[in-house]
Amino acid sequence: MTENTAFWTIPAEKVLADLDTSADGLDPEQASARRAEYGLNKLPDAPRPGPLARLARQFNNLLTLVLIGAAVITALLGHWIDTGVILAVVVINAVIGFVQEGKAEAALDALRDMLAPKANILRAGQRMSVAGADLVPGDIVLLEAGDKVPADLRLIEISGMTVEEAILTGESVPVRKATAPVAAEADLGDRTPMAFSGTMVAEGTGMGVVTATGDKTEIGRISTMMSNVQTLKTPLIRQMEVFAKYLTGFILVLASGILAFTLVLRDMPFAEAFMIVVGLFVAAIPEGLPAVLTVTLAIGVQSMARRNAIIRRLPIIETLGAVSTICSDKTGTLTRNEMMVASAVTAQDVVKVSGQGYAPEGEVAGGDENILSSMAQVAALCNTAALVQSDKGWRVEGDPMEGALLAFAGKLGIEPAKRPRAQASIPFDARYRYMAVLHDGLVLLKGAPERVLAQCDTQLGADGPEPVDKAYWDSASAQIANDGQRVLALAQMTHEGSDLTHDTVAGGLTLLGLVGLIDPPREEVIAAVAECHSAGISVKMITGDHAGTAAAIGRQIGLHQTDQPLTGAEIDQMDDPALEAAIRRTDVFARTSPEHKLRLVQALQARGQVVAMTGDGVNDAPALKRADAGIAMGLKGSEAAREASDFVLADDNFASIAEAVKQGRTVYANLKKVITFLLPVNGGESISLIIAVLFGLMLPITPLQILWINMVSSVALAMSLAFERPEAAIMRQPPRRANAPILSRFILWRVFLVSILFAMGIFGQFALAQMQGAGLDEARTMALNTLVAMEVFYLFSVRYRHGWSISWQGVKGTPAVLIAIAIVIVLQAGFTYLPFMQTLFDTVALSVWQVAQCAAAGVLLLVVLEIDKHAANLWKRLGSEMTSARE
Repeated sequence: MTENTAFWTIPAEKVLADLDTSADGLDPEQASARRAEYGLNKLPDAPRPGPLARLARQFNNLLTLVLIGAAVITALLGHWIDTGVILAVVVINAVIGFVQEGKAEAALDALRDMLAPKANILRAGQRMSVAGADLVPGDIVLLEAGDKVPADLRLIEISGMTVEEAILTGESVPVRKATAPVAAEADLGDRTPMAFSGTMVAEGTGMGVVTATGDKTEIGRISTMMSNVQTLKTPLIRQMEVFAKYLTGFILVLASGILAFTLVLRDMPFAEAFMIVVGLFVAAIPEGLPAVLTVTLAIGVQSMARRNAIIRRLPIIETLGAVSTICSDKTGTLTRNEMMVASAVTAQDVVKVSGQGYAPEGEVAGGDENILSSMAQVAALCNTAALVQSDKGWRVEGDPMEGALLAFAGKLGIEPAKRPRAQASIPFDARYRYMAVLHDGLVLLKGAPERVLAQCDTQLGADGPEPVDKAYWDSASAQIANDGQRVLALAQMTHEGSDLTHDTVAGGLTLLGLVGLIDPPREEVIAAVAECHSAGISVKMITGDHAGTAAAIGRQIGLHQTDQPLTGAEIDQMDDPALEAAIRRTDVFARTSPEHKLRLVQALQARGQVVAMTGDGVNDAPALKRADAGIAMGLKGSEAAREASDFVLADDNFASIAEAVKQGRTVYANLKKVITFLLPVNGGESISLIIAVLFGLMLPITPLQILWINMVSSVALAMSLAFERPEAAIMRQPPRRANAPILSRFILWRVFLVSILFAMGIFGQFALAQMQGAGLDEARTMALNTLVAMEVFYLFSVRYRHGWSISWQGVKGTPAVLIAIAIVIVLQAGFTYLPFMQTLFDTVALSVWQVAQCAAAGVLLLVVLEIDKHAANLWKRLGSEMTSARE
C-alpha cells in the first residue's frame, strides 16, 4: 500500500490484510521494525534560521541602512551623542522585529502539540497504553468518548461513535462514524470510516487501525502546506521600501551634484566640500521617521489590545486599514458553535424558537401547547447529553444536537437536570438512524425524518391522533433543510412490555413533529458585516460545512451572493483564471479543504485584493498564514490557528474585526500625517543648505542645529500625530489600493510647497535678523526658532485633511498634541537660553520681540496652507460635479 491509498474506500478486513496486521494488533517485533521504518508519530522540525541570522535580517531593509548611514555621518562630524541616539533607534527597531518574528513561526510547534500524548492500543491481543509518538501503521487503537485521536485511523468497530472534526473540516456538529466504505471522491468531512489525528471523540466507542502517522496524517499534510506557504509583506512595508528607495536615490543624486558643483565650480578643497555634503545628508534624512513609525504602530497595537485584539506583528495593524476582502470561517467565527433548535413543525403550525446557545431560556412562539409538551418530553428523555451551568454560561456534555434538544425542552418547562432513567433504550445506530427509550409504558423516539415517518401510522393533531399526511411532512422537512437546519423527527407510542427492540418500533408510532437545529449566527455579526459593506469591504464565508447550511447562515448575516454556494468539488474542477472569475460571483464557499481555502485566498490576492482571513481550526492555518492579515479566534480556536495568525481576537467576536479595520485605517492615516509632517521639515532644511551653497551664502542653520530639529522637536511633534482620533467618515470610504503609493499627489504637492515655505521662512528670518543688526549666531538662533514655530503651526494644518484647522476644535486638538507642543516649547527655551546649550549649539538668548517675529512666521504659514488646502478641496469638488453633470 502507498501513503496515498484511499483507506476509506476499502473494506476494513482488506485494510487489515494490506497493512499486515489483525484485530489483535501487531506483535512487539513488528511494531519495533515499523517504528524504524516510519519513524516517530510526530511532525518533523522545520529548518529555521538561528538567532543571529534572525537578528541580522532585521537590518536588511533600506530605511534602516539609511539610518545607519546617518549615524555614520554624524560620527564623521564628531557628534557622538547624536550618533548614539540614531543607533539606539536602529537597535530598538531591530529588537522589536526580532522578538515579533520569533513568535511568527511557532505554528508547527502548535501542530505537534495536537498529537495525543497517550494512546490505548492492542499489541498481540493485550491492551496497553503507549505514548502517541510510538504508534506505527498497523497498530490497533481503542477509542472512548473524550479521547483525542492519536493518528489517522481506519475504523473497524464502532458503537454509537461521533467525532468532533470542526478543527479539520469546519463541520458544526460531531460526525456520526461508520465502518462501511465510502466513495473515493468523498470530502474529508464525509469519510465516515476514518478518524483523523487531532480530532476528538464526542460519544461512543470505537476501534481502528493506524493508517498514517506523523507528517503523513491530515494534520501533517497541513503542516507541510504551512511550511511551504509564503508570508507576504504588508502593504506598509512594501510602500516604505519603495519610499526609502526613492528617497535614498534622490539624496545620493542631489549630494553628488552638490559635491561636483563645489569641487568644480567653487573650487573648494575636497574635505570642505565633503563636509557640506555631510550636512546635506543630515538635513535630508528624516532620522526620526523609523522611530515615529514604530511608535505609531505600537500605539495602534495597544489600542487594539483594549478591544480584545492581540496583535502579533506590528505592521499588521496598518494592513487592516487596506483590507478589501475578509474571508471568514463559519463555525465558531460567524456562528456561536453551539447548536440550537430554531424551529419546530407540528401538524398545524410552524413554530419559531428564540434563545441563545444551550441556555434553556427563550420563547417558543405559538403552536398547540399539548403537542409541544409531548415534543419536549421526547427531546428531554430520548437523550443522553447533559447541560451544565457555570460562570461562563451553559455548556453541553455530549452530543451538541442533544444539548440543543435539552435546551428546547427547558424552554417548554422541562428542567434539563430532572430526567428519570429509561427502563430500556435503543442507542442510535447509523444503520437504523434513530434512537428510542422506554418510560412508563411510553416509547419515545427521535431520528432522521424519512426513517421515522416510515414507521409512523398516525400524527398528533389538535384533537388527537389522525392519519399521517406524508406529503405535508416531506414538504416541511425540505423547507427546514433549505434553511440550512438539520432536521429531526420526534415520535411516540404506547408499549406494554418492559423490553425494547427494533421490531417494537417498526410501526405504530405517532409522529409529534419536526425540529430544525442550527448553529446560529452571533447577534453582533450581522451589524459587523453591514459595517464592512458600508466601508467597501467584501465579506466571504469559506467553510467545510454543507452548502445548504452555509448558504442559510450567509443569508442571515447579510452576505450579498448566497444563492449558489461554490463547493470544494467545483473548485477542484477550476483552473486559476476560472477560480478568479468565480470568486467575484459568490460570497459563500462550502465543503472546502485547507487547500481550497489557500487557493481562494491566493485567487483574491491575484486580483489585487488585500485579504484578511479569519478562522479557528487547523484547517484554517495555511490560509491564515498566507493572508495579508491572518485573524485567529482566541477562545475556541486551535493553538495552530492562533500561532499561524497575525493577530488573535481574544473574545472570538467577528464584530471586533470591523473595529480593527477602523483602527488600521486610523493608523495609516496617522502615518501619512507623520510623513507629511516630517518630510517638509527636512525639505526646508535641505533647500536652505542648497541655496546657501549655490549662491555662496552663509548657512542659516548649522548641521548640528539641524540634528537638534530632526531628532528632538520634529520627533516630539510627530509623535503626537500617532494619537489622532479617526476622522468621522473613515468607515464610509472604500479601501485604499494595495499598490497605492504612500506619497499621493496631494502629499507630494504639500511636501514641495511646505518645503519651499519653510526654506523661505528660514532664509527670510535669517536675512531679516541680519538687517536688524543681529550677529551670525543670533540670526541663526532666530532662523532655527522660526523653523520650530513653523513646525508647531504646520502640525495643526496636517491634523485635518479636509476640515478647517483654524477652529476651536483644531486649536484644542488632542491632549497629546498640546503636551507635545508644551514639551517642544520647554526644550526650545532651554536650547535658546540655557548657557550650556548655547555653548553646545552656538545659540544666543532672544528678546520677546524677536520671539514674536519667529511665531508670526508660523501663523502666516498656517494661513497660507489653509487657503491652499481648501482651494484644492473646492477644485476637487467642482471636478466631481462636472463629471457627474456630464454623466
